[in-house]
Amino acid sequence: MTEPQVWTLIGVFAATLFGILTLMSTMFIRILRGEISGLRGKVLGEITALRHEVRGEISGLRGEMAGMRGEMETGITSVRSDIKRLDTRVDSLDRDVQALTRRSYGLE
Repeated sequence: MTEPQVWTLIGVFAATLFGILTLMSTMFIRILRGEISGLRGKVLGEITALRHEVRGEISGLRGEMAGMRGEMETGITSVRSDIKRLDTRVDSLDRDVQALTRRSYGLE
């Protein structure tokens, strides 16, 4: 084999190696892009599902809070009425004590 033939074979092998390297890197990049696109779709789907779930939970919580607000208002109204009755009893008790004190000390 002569020297020009050896250099020709070296050139052919180098060109083949460069072509294979280009082909493999192109295929790898395409596969990688496809996998990333698939992963992106799954992640976006999960985020959307999570968003809907959180919104549903928040809506349920709002409903529960509205119910609790109604119960608290009812309880507060009941406590106010109890306070009014207690205030009336204390006033009548105060009048009775004053009457007894006047009678005991002869202030009448």
